[in-house]
Amino acid sequence: MFIDEAKIRVKAGDGGNGCMAFRREKFVPRGGPSGGDGGKGGDVVMESSERHNTLVHFRFNPEYKAERGRHGEGANKTGRDGADVMLKVPVGTIVYDDETGEKVFDFSGPDQRIVIARGGRGGRGNARFATSVHQAPREHEAGRPGEERTYRLELKLLADVGLVGYPNVGKSTLISRISAARPKIADYPFTTLEPNLGVVAMGDAKDEISFVVADIPGLIEGAHTGAGLGTQFLRHIERTRLLVHLVDVSDGSGRDDVVKDVEVIIGELSSFGAHLEEKPMIMVASKIDVANKDKVAALKKYCKKKKLKLYEISAVTGKGIEELKYAMAEEVERLREQALSEAVEEEP
Repeated sequence: MFIDEAKIRVKAGDGGNGCMAFRREKFVPRGGPSGGDGGKGGDVVMESSERHNTLVHFRFNPEYKAERGRHGEGANKTGRDGADVMLKVPVGTIVYDDETGEKVFDFSGPDQRIVIARGGRGGRGNARFATSVHQAPREHEAGRPGEERTYRLELKLLADVGLVGYPNVGKSTLISRISAARPKIADYPFTTLEPNLGVVAMGDAKDEISFVVADIPGLIEGAHTGAGLGTQFLRHIERTRLLVHLVDVSDGSGRDDVVKDVEVIIGELSSFGAHLEEKPMIMVASKIDVANKDKVAALKKYCKKKKLKLYEISAVTGKGIEELKYAMAEEVERLREQALSEAVEEEP
């Protein structure tokens, strides 16, 4: 089950109350105040983990509460602090405050940690209020309440390459050929109901190049408004560096105008509103082993006009797969170096 959105409510622990007590030992006249402080309430902490890949555990258990601090005791004993609660989220999770809509944190890497609800401070015991002129204080403080928040979690997959195109154009078959991913493959639309990730590794151990490919469920016209499955999963290609657009050029696709198909998908990417249409794109003529020559010619003409690289592949026979893999790896490496140089330039 793939869950990419969840809403959770968290409550940090309340602080323990301060104690009011006085020393009562037989041989300690005028013993004075001895009430200890209350312990601090536990925090609710969130940490990114590579061992998690969905938010499903939050969907079925949406409320979390940290332990409260123990109350202070006599003999100046401070109460024990409450235990923290640790919530693990997948890398790529964005945390939003549900009330204000403000983005709280973006977990872009593993082992990042933030406190999303702070525990209350423990109250002071009456020993804290003793002075030279006020030697028997009866004042003591209650513990402060812990923070209570509601958050919306949104998962955006972290992948270098995103495969896009109409349903049943061969995206799942391609990712199964170039990586160890084994998505469901069948001869009907919307076979892929959730994104699949695959790692592509090339070269030897010394000069290995690896990148992550995301197979996104097929898009159709109107996807950005909710048609099909597109609007649910378009967010997962927001973070990709490169888009690989597959176009079915076979005789049995049921769609005759491949140029219109390409323009519809690009229009859906543009309408989504996250500048997806500006990402570098490689065009792929899929199912070339049973291709319609007129469709291939029309797609070549369109790509030449738009200055897009076009690769002809057959995921069934393996034709063109290696050339496409190397082209993807080369482009990903170029985009990684470009991003690194831009980051260095931005540093003060």
